[in-house]
Amino acid sequence: MLKWAIIAAVIAVIAGAFGFGLIASAAASIAKVLFFIFLAVFLVLLISGIVVGRKVKAGLTRHDHH
Repeated sequence: MLKWAIIAAVIAVIAGAFGFGLIASAAASIAKVLFFIFLAVFLVLLISGIVVGRKVKAGLTRHDHH
């Protein structure tokens, strides 16, 4: 998804350089939306990975003491 945000940002820069203001602003808007979706998904996965990792680590240490 980050790849698509970067592609949309590049399209926005190129369109802006050639004077296509409407296309540039649309591509920039798409890039922003995709970036924030990517950021939200990244944070959700990071937090869930930390929580699950702690539970797995706690479960392993409990079973080691038998």
